[in-house]
Amino acid sequence: MRVLISGGSGFLGRALSQALSARGDTPVWLSRAPASAQAPAGAAVLGYDALGPDLAFDAVVNLAGAGIAERRWSDARKQALFDSRLLPTRALVAWMRRARTRPRVLLSGSAVGWYGRWPPGAPALDERSGAHDEFVHALCAHWERTALEAVALGVPVALLRTGVVLHPDGGMLKRLLPLFRHGLGARLGDGRQVLSWISRDDWVGAVLALLDQHAARAPAAMVGPVNLCAPEAVSNAEFTRVLAAAVGRRARLRLPAAGLRLALGEMSTLLLDGQRVVPARLLAAGHRFRHPELDALLPPARA
Repeated sequence: MRVLISGGSGFLGRALSQALSARGDTPVWLSRAPASAQAPAGAAVLGYDALGPDLAFDAVVNLAGAGIAERRWSDARKQALFDSRLLPTRALVAWMRRARTRPRVLLSGSAVGWYGRWPPGAPALDERSGAHDEFVHALCAHWERTALEAVALGVPVALLRTGVVLHPDGGMLKRLLPLFRHGLGARLGDGRQVLSWISRDDWVGAVLALLDQHAARAPAAMVGPVNLCAPEAVSNAEFTRVLAAAVGRRARLRLPAAGLRLALGEMSTLLLDGQRVVPARLLAAGHRFRHPELDALLPPARA
């Protein structure tokens, strides 16, 4: 299977590329700077200007987008977050419109942030749930709507509503591990906000399963929103406890919500708000997770 990946050099795209290559598939990165892209062995690199009508792929995985938590949300930063997602997605849909052979599926990035803020005691959210309208929801909603334009071209679209992806090589866990190892792990606010998470291995496994469904043209191949998160979400307090135990330390500190809001502005919502999201469609299809619970991913360190 030939798979075109936008955002291939990122935390998720690189892991997916390696998994595809390991099983004999051909990942191809779509990059704004193909000359400098350092793709892993087995992956090719194309520039956006190479998206011609004769180019053909079995599937497209659209992951391009600037990191939402990398810096404070000024108006300029918000626009950059929109542009980094919408412009590559529009380019992919425009190419599909011209392509003589269209892909069997477009798997397009999104996030559980689509659901917006929900209080800790609210019912769990599945793919049928509604949303609270705010910046992160608007960002995901625009991204999803742009990707769904491919449906009119006969290309099925699955929307990857991804939770916080955990792996020590990158993302949130890479930033937190040094702090926790030095005894500086801290509960955020009251710690009741819910974190919907997924291990990177399980994220890759779920994406491979979706690709295989569409490659086989399975009648039950999933389209529309698919929640990519572990079956068991956790509170921030529980996440803090488990991560501290995993590195053999205790986390006694607490960062007050007011201080986080002052330091981070609107972006503090990423740390202080949450939602309990369940992967209802994956579970209904019998998908098996390697790390269904946080303790399975981050077992306590031995004394």
